Amino acid sequence: MRVLVTGAAGQLGRDLVDVLGGSVPRGGGANPTPSLGAGSRGKASACDVVAADHRSLDVSDRSQVAEALEQLRPDVVVHCAAWTAVDACEADPGRAFAVNAMGTRHVAEAAGRHGAHVVYVSTDYVFDGTSEVPYVEWDRPNPLSVYGRSKLGGELELGADATVVRTSWVCGYHGANMVRTVLRMMAQPGPLRFVDDQRGSPTFTADLAVALAEVSRARLPGVFHLTNQGETTWFEFARAVVEAAGGDTGRVQPITTAELDPPRPAPRPANSVLDNLAWRCLGAELLPPWQDGLGRLLAALSDDGGAS
Repeated sequence: MRVLVTGAAGQLGRDLVDVLGGSVPRGGGANPTPSLGAGSRGKASACDVVAADHRSLDVSDRSQVAEALEQLRPDVVVHCAAWTAVDACEADPGRAFAVNAMGTRHVAEAAGRHGAHVVYVSTDYVFDGTSEVPYVEWDRPNPLSVYGRSKLGGELELGADATVVRTSWVCGYHGANMVRTVLRMMAQPGPLRFVDDQRGSPTFTADLAVALAEVSRARLPGVFHLTNQGETTWFEFARAVVEAAGGDTGRVQPITTAELDPPRPAPRPANSVLDNLAWRCLGAELLPPWQDGLGRLLAALSDDGGAS
């Protein structure tokens, strides 16, 4: 099976390419999901993986996407490419929609021409965060930010046979994320202030990539929420990172979103917790607790100093 991964240079894309190619990503080692439907874990190494980063495939360019799929003829396209700079999206909605919404339209159009199944990675930002309980796949989206609206736009470009995987608070070995931010701040003097009124489920790319690979091989249709299990706030998460890294948790101080200085341009959902209900309904094993994923990521970063 040939799988095209867009956004393959991102932290999730890089781990997904490893998993589809039969390798264990850095920070991996858990076994979060069983085999589902078509294919099997043992056949993961048999996938013909084509890794496309922004330089080799600009998804906002319709003709470039059409030409790429005409040449590659993939069976599955896992569409990880996105502009995820949430605050920058607020200042440039045109670019946000060109990449996140129109880019997905181009991928869906070209994939449909060749019968390829599309797996689209979406976000918790499609919800407004006002729910008092975790969001399930059938809850009505109501994004607050340009980023959230543009990602929802991408979802709306897909047909019923495609797959939408929403996830949240993504952290991995590669690229920038909250774990790396906390570790960097620990090396500097002064308090570490994090908001304590935004809740979510930290999700680790080493685990998410395994689940995405299974979804891709099985070509499961519909919407799925896939996150590591458990919920926390950014303040509690930062304390957990500091504690696991052997730092002084007393340096971590809670603040409200209103106290952020400077304030963030894009509004964040107060409740980002995604209930993985559809995944459970399949009888699939849930991803491990986020604490487990954090421990493995920190061990990988400690072993070799991390990566860019």
